[in-house]
Amino acid sequence: MIPKGVKIEEAKGKLGVLLPGLGAVGTTVVAGVELVRGGFSKPIGSLTQMGTIRLGKRTDNNVPMIKDFVPLAKLEDLVFGGWDIYNDDVYASAMNAGVLTRDDLGKIREKLQAVKPMKAVFDTRYVKNLDGPNKKTGKNKMDLAEQLMKDMADFKKANGLSRLVVVWCGSTETYLEKSPVWDTPETFEKGLKENHESISSSMIYAYAAIKSGFPYANGAPHMCTDIPALLALAKQAKIPISGKDFKTGQTLMKTLLAPGFKARMLGVRGWFSTNILGNRDGLVLDEPLSFRSKEVTKLSSLEYIFQPEKHPDLYGQLYHKVRINYYPPAGDNKEAWDNIDLFGWLGYPMQVKVDFLCRDSILAAPVALDLALFMDLAQRAGMHGIQEWLSFYYKSPMVAEGLYPEHDLFIQLMKLKNTLRYLKGEDLITHLGLEYYD
Repeated sequence: MIPKGVKIEEAKGKLGVLLPGLGAVGTTVVAGVELVRGGFSKPIGSLTQMGTIRLGKRTDNNVPMIKDFVPLAKLEDLVFGGWDIYNDDVYASAMNAGVLTRDDLGKIREKLQAVKPMKAVFDTRYVKNLDGPNKKTGKNKMDLAEQLMKDMADFKKANGLSRLVVVWCGSTETYLEKSPVWDTPETFEKGLKENHESISSSMIYAYAAIKSGFPYANGAPHMCTDIPALLALAKQAKIPISGKDFKTGQTLMKTLLAPGFKARMLGVRGWFSTNILGNRDGLVLDEPLSFRSKEVTKLSSLEYIFQPEKHPDLYGQLYHKVRINYYPPAGDNKEAWDNIDLFGWLGYPMQVKVDFLCRDSILAAPVALDLALFMDLAQRAGMHGIQEWLSFYYKSPMVAEGLYPEHDLFIQLMKLKNTLRYLKGEDLITHLGLEYYD
C-alpha cells in the first residue's frame, strides 16, 4: 500500500541558487527575480509562481496556487551566486547580453552589481568558441572539483544559507562518446585525479555539487549527470538530479504540436527545423561538436512522441532535420522556422509552417527558477536520483535505465502535478469520469 503524503521539511531559512554560467540566461534569471521581488514586474512563464493545481473533483472548485499548495522556498529567500569565465558582475554581464532593457536593469542595478562571478572551471576542449580570464587552475580535475566544493561551502556560510541548489546555465559542451571512466564513482574519481579527457567541466561541477550534498540540474544538452558514475553517486548520497537541456523555443513548439497531430492520427512525412540566433549560445553552437550535443536532444523529441515503430503508416517515413545558424545581429532574439509536411484522410497532403520569433533567455529564465525551487522541494521531501517528474522542463529528459523518456508536454505536466498531489497526500487526477455509473 502506497502511503498518502510524504513528510516534507519546511522551507526554513535562505536558499542559495548557484549558477555555473552568468551569461544571458543566468543574468536574466537573477535580474528577473530581483525585478519581481522589487514589485517592478510579474514572474510570467513560471509555473511555480503563476500556476495552479486542481484538487479533487471539478465540482469542488479547489484550485490553489502551486506555491501555496506545496512548501516552496519564497522568492525573497533566494540568494544568487555563480561562476563565469568573464569577470563582469551580473549587471555588466546583463547589459552585455542585451536581453533586458537598460531601464529594467537600472531599477535593480546595485543588487546586480553585488553579484560577482567566482572563478570558473573551464576548458576550451569542451567549449571551443569561448574563452575568458576568470578561470581556476589546479594540479588536476579533482583539485578543481575540491575548489568548487569550497566555493559552495564558503558561499553557504557567507550568506547564512540553510540549503543550496546548483542549476547549470552555462554553454553547451562538445559531444562526448561513452567512456569507461564514466562507469562507476571509483573510475570517475580516478579519472578526475588523472585529468581524463572524457571528464568535462560540467561533470566536475555536478560531481562537486553531489559530493557536497546539493541538488544539481543540467540546463544544457551535453552529457553530465546522465553518466553511470554520477547517477550512482547521486543515489548513494541521496541527492536529486535532473536534466537535460532547458525546453525553450523550437522544441517547446514541437512538444506542443506533435502530440496534437498524433492524437488526431495525422501522418507526418517531414519536419524541417532551422534557427538563427546570435548570443553566446549561438557562437558556441557554431562549432560542430557543440552543435552535435544540441542536435541529439532536439532530434529525440519527435521520435518518442510519434513512436514510428508502433505507427509505421503515419510516421515510419518521417524525415526530421534540424539546423542552427549563428547570426550575430539576432542577439538573444532567436528565430525558429519549422516546415511540417503532414497528411490526413486517404493520405492527402497538408502543410504547417511555424515562424517563432522567441527570446531564448526570456523563455529559459523561468524554467531555471522553477527547477531551482522544485529541486529544493525534492531534497526536502527525501526524493533522490533522477527527478523524472521534472521532464516538463527539458528537451531530453533523463529517465531510469530501461525506460523511454516522455516528451509529450501535456503528459509531462500531468506527471508533474500528480507528483505534487502525491507528496501532499491528495488524490491523483486521472480525468476518468465515472458519473455515467452513478
